[in-house]
Amino acid sequence: MQARMNHPAMVVPDAMRTLQALGALTHDGLPEKLLELVHLRASQINGCSACVDMHPKLAKKAGETDERLFSVAAWRDTPYFSEKERAALALTEALTRLSDRADPVPDAIWGEADKQFGEQELAALILAIAIINFWPSPLSTSGTGSMLLCASRLAPGKCDPAAVGSDPSPLPRRRGEAVTAGNYAALASLFPDFRSAAEASCRLPLAC
Repeated sequence: MQARMNHPAMVVPDAMRTLQALGALTHDGLPEKLLELVHLRASQINGCSACVDMHPKLAKKAGETDERLFSVAAWRDTPYFSEKERAALALTEALTRLSDRADPVPDAIWGEADKQFGEQELAALILAIAIINFWPSPLSTSGTGSMLLCASRLAPGKCDPAAVGSDPSPLPRRRGEAVTAGNYAALASLFPDFRSAAEASCRLPLAC
């Protein structure tokens, strides 16, 4: 498969740094292995080949096992995941399939996530799901389920786990500084999936 263009986030000035800064917020509150399980499951649903190739590599770098990675798509029927991980995966599936049902996040799924995660953890989890669904989104020009990666037809196999986190010029920030009530509206306008996932899960009309 021939790439149509360079990655859009590499073309628009500072776009990649902004996306990485937003994603970094979720790492403050959740274990790396849990985040990669969430990223992988959303990517499987969205059918993004580059993401499905990348996230198992990142998960293994964080200490994940092949046994668990091979079972993510069938997590309900395997004994390898904790109750907390199961709650995260269920919420991931619900928020990745927002249009599949009238009530995108049923009370049972929300209740279990609320039981397993504290408020800050749950907020970080919702953000993580929203962000991964910005990268692989159903609004794809190729029709295969990826806004950024499939639209530009970036091929899988390009992820180097050793290079992850080596951004030479990370955005300076203090914890909790990057996403505030004052700039929520700007984030929501830039990333529609960020807004829809947050509203569907919390059932709040977010309009800062």
